[in-house]
Amino acid sequence: MDNRPTILLLIPHLGGGGAERVMGLLSERLDPEKYRVHLGLVTGEKPAYIPLPPNVTVHALGARRVRGAMVRILRLVWNLRPDAILSGMAHLNMAVLLLRPFFPRATRVLVRQNGVPGAGDAGLFSPLLYRVLYRRANAVICQSDTMAGDIARAARWAENVHVLPNPVDLKAIRLAPQSLQSHWRGRGPHLLAIGRLAPEKGFDLLLQAMALLRFEFPAADLTILGAGHEEANLRTLAGKLALERSVRFGGYVSDSETWFAGATLFVLSSVQEGLPNALLEAAAAGMPIVATPALGGLGTLLAGKQGVWVADHVSAVALKQAVAVALNAIEPGQRFQHGWIEEFRIERTIPRFEALIDNVLAATP
Repeated sequence: MDNRPTILLLIPHLGGGGAERVMGLLSERLDPEKYRVHLGLVTGEKPAYIPLPPNVTVHALGARRVRGAMVRILRLVWNLRPDAILSGMAHLNMAVLLLRPFFPRATRVLVRQNGVPGAGDAGLFSPLLYRVLYRRANAVICQSDTMAGDIARAARWAENVHVLPNPVDLKAIRLAPQSLQSHWRGRGPHLLAIGRLAPEKGFDLLLQAMALLRFEFPAADLTILGAGHEEANLRTLAGKLALERSVRFGGYVSDSETWFAGATLFVLSSVQEGLPNALLEAAAAGMPIVATPALGGLGTLLAGKQGVWVADHVSAVALKQAVAVALNAIEPGQRFQHGWIEEFRIERTIPRFEALIDNVLAATP
C-alpha cells in the first residue's frame, strides 16, 4: 500500500519568470520516496516536452486565464484529493484560497508569495482580500524577512507566515555552456536583464538609463530576456530613445543561464520586487550585478557585497550612474565569487520546503 502523501503543485504555466522556475525545481526535486508529486498547469496546454522526472504527473487544465479556471481547479482537486496543495503565484493563490472551503476537508493549502503586496499581480488585490484569504492558508511562504513583514501587515496575521529562500540549482548554472559568445555582437559592454515585461520590473527606467549611458559608453548594448504585456510599450519607448540598434528584446528563453557567458553586467531595474530568481542565477554565474534598491529585502541582501552595485534610489539617472560606476570598476569578462548565494543552493533549500510540508501535514486539519 502506498502511504506517501499526494502533493499538488499549482502554477499558471512553466514558461515565464522566476515563480515558474521555482515550481519547476520543486517538481523535480521533492523526494519521490516521500511524496506523490503532481504538477497542475492552469493556463495553456501541456508542452510537448517538459524536463521533469517520470514520477511527476502533469495536469494541463487548458484555461485561458486563472480566473476562468476555478471549476477546472476544483475538479482536479476532487479527482486527486491531494493531501497538500502548494500554489505558486499571487493571483493563483487568491483563486485557490477562495476555493478552499469547497476542497475536501483534510486538504492542506500552502501558498508561495512571488511579490510584495502592491506590485504586479499582487497589486490587483486589496488589503481586505489579503486579510480574509491569507488566513485560510496553512502556510504562506515568503522569500525574505522584509516580504514576510509586508505580507503579515497586509493580512494582519503572521502566525502562518514562513521565510524560505528560493531554490537555485547552482551546479547546473555553473556548468552551463560557457562558449556561447554568439549571443553577443560587437565590443560592448554587453548588459543583460531578465524578467517579465511588466511595469514593476522597471524596464522603462532601464531603457532611459541606457539612453543616458550611451553618451559615456557609445558601444554599449542591452539585451532584455522575457515576455509580457508591456513589450509593445517598451519597444515604442526604445524607438523614441533612438535605441533600436543597441537594445534587443530576446523574448522568453528557457536557457537564460547560457546568456551569462559573454555578458558584461547583469542589471536588475525593478521598481518593486520580491527576490527574483534571475538575480540569484546571475549571482550563481558570478556576474557583476547592478540593482535598484527595490522593496522586498534586496537592499539588505546586496548591501556591501563585492561585485554588486546598488543604485542610490529608483530612477533612470541613479541606475545609469550605478551602471557607469560598475563598468568603470570591472575588467572585461570579470566574475565574482558571490558567496552569499550559497544560502539558496538547491541542496539546502529543498529540505526546508519538505520540512514545512511535513509540518503542515502533521498538524491537525
